Amino acid sequence: MIKKTLAALVLAMSSAAAMAVPFGSQSVLVVDDATGKILLEKNANTVVPIASLTKLMTAMVVLDSKQDMDEPISIDREDVDRLKHSTSRVPVGATISRADVLQLALMSSDNRAAASLARTFPGGAPAFKAAVNAKIRALGLHQTRIEEPTGLSPNNTSTAADLVKMAAAAAKYPAITRMTTDTKDTIKINGRKVEYHNTNRLVGAKGWDIGMSKTGYTEEAGRCLIMRMTSAGKNTTLVLLNAKANSARIMDALNIRRFIAGDDGKKPVAAKASTRKKAAVRKTERRRRAN
Repeated sequence: MIKKTLAALVLAMSSAAAMAVPFGSQSVLVVDDATGKILLEKNANTVVPIASLTKLMTAMVVLDSKQDMDEPISIDREDVDRLKHSTSRVPVGATISRADVLQLALMSSDNRAAASLARTFPGGAPAFKAAVNAKIRALGLHQTRIEEPTGLSPNNTSTAADLVKMAAAAAKYPAITRMTTDTKDTIKINGRKVEYHNTNRLVGAKGWDIGMSKTGYTEEAGRCLIMRMTSAGKNTTLVLLNAKANSARIMDALNIRRFIAGDDGKKPVAAKASTRKKAAVRKTERRRRAN
């Protein structure tokens, strides 16, 4: 009873702190990695679509399978997004090493790359899905459901609380932490060098010490972010779900960093009206992209 009372008190305090920070995201959870203490919380147990945050699970399952990362994978028509018709800079017919395909899926959040990883999984897509479900159970993600590898399906759902657990597990894979924190990479596609960039513009930005990152977007999920970072000597994991614009997602991350640093002398950052207007103009483009 005492433990439950203390847990409820901590949750109430973190919720109150969250109310003092103007979040644009529907769900927010910030946890101290060293202690597991919740620093900020807002709707952490609400089940919502998670878009391309799914790709962290895809990467873990692929790496667990111990496949040859130097083996070439050919991008197939089967890998093309027929659900959201999202764009891709990876052409059908391109042959790329599995390691580079994983890099594209994680750093640039490419959907064809993620789809090809499931298609070429030992035993194919059914075996991949079975491995994902087994991983979900092993990690104790009781409110998580993943049906496919890209995150395009709105049936890929979870909570901020579950995603903090998933982030902690993913951070144990050096390949995932390295690939998600690369600002850019040049990959040879059909004999031509093509430069790809990280979908999280905070990676590599001045003043940010990011240990792992993954963005996500679909119309149903809104703008999402998982990020592990160091601020004021403290290692934290943050999960942001269903922000209505990329600017709101960035502002939430900025305000969280200021909160962790104890920067009480500065007012929380709010998205400017002009930024919101520009975001609205780009609405059509956002709907066609999933990152």
